[in-house]
Amino acid sequence: MTDFMKEYKSAAESFRLQGKVTDIQPYGEGHINLTLLVCTTEKRYIMQKMNTHVFPDPDNLMRNICAVTEYLRASGAETLNVVPTLEGKPFLKGKECYRVYDFIENTVTYQKVTDKKVFFNSGKAFGEFQNCLAGFDASVLTETIPHFHDTPKRFADFRAALEADAFGRAKECRPEIDFFLSHADTYGKVAEGLKDGSVPLRVTHNDTKLNNILMDAETNEARAVIDLDTVMPGSMLYDFGDSIRFGASTAAEDEQDLDKVHFDISLFKAYAEGYCGAVKPKVTPREKQLFSYGAYLMTAECGMRFLADYLSGDTYFATKYPGHNLVRCRTQVRLASEMERSFPEMDAVVSEILG
Repeated sequence: MTDFMKEYKSAAESFRLQGKVTDIQPYGEGHINLTLLVCTTEKRYIMQKMNTHVFPDPDNLMRNICAVTEYLRASGAETLNVVPTLEGKPFLKGKECYRVYDFIENTVTYQKVTDKKVFFNSGKAFGEFQNCLAGFDASVLTETIPHFHDTPKRFADFRAALEADAFGRAKECRPEIDFFLSHADTYGKVAEGLKDGSVPLRVTHNDTKLNNILMDAETNEARAVIDLDTVMPGSMLYDFGDSIRFGASTAAEDEQDLDKVHFDISLFKAYAEGYCGAVKPKVTPREKQLFSYGAYLMTAECGMRFLADYLSGDTYFATKYPGHNLVRCRTQVRLASEMERSFPEMDAVVSEILG
């Protein structure tokens, strides 16, 4: 047995598992935490070595997760079940930090949108997640990544990276720079709404990719929302917008041929029917006005983050080749531009769903 496997087995045996540990294997395609499938003589579990560099406050992170999952369970929703340590703690804290969840059997995840019905189901799942937590006081949650979707702050960070131009790269991306600078007055609507109360502070997932939903292996109906590390106070417009950014594109986030990159209004409609249909009883008038804008905002924000990282020497996002972050930025600029032109059609879709 390798030293790593000895460490994993020792960690697993520090939790209140049913049965004896028989096998531990890498699991899934996550890039932040190390995820392992733990098998015992009685059942299966998911164990994760937590990334305390990305999330340096594991105590409050796990406090968030426990509070939200307990609330969801009390509401009748299927959700992650945190397995306590032998001492009754929500995670194992030491040189490395580990946590364990019950394995949710008979489920699958999808890495990309290939079916409108699956995308609809994901929208419905994230909308129902929002609905179930509508009565939860979001202000008690800790920001695990401060200012995560504070777009004006992200824009200020981009401006600082541009002014420094530490690697002399600005000359290579003037059209992208000009796009973000010329749209400076469009980034503050959600932040301003949260300040004046017209946009309610809600529990938000903040990483609403398709692969963060467990689908039933037989019916493809959503079973549970997972990957709750970024559950924080925010706006439902962030969650809706990021799903559209990721899922309503005709190409990968790092597609180099921009002729293949387009905003797909039919996928937008499929997701909106699921998400907006689910949150309809809870949504406010101002939120209704901003769903389409939220998709644009999250796409623009992501693009400026890619560009800021490129200008700063690629220190945040993992890259596979020189210019990778600039390629990513260009896909987001293409999508954000097409979304802008599609606002009337997008708004009409949302209005039809919400009434």
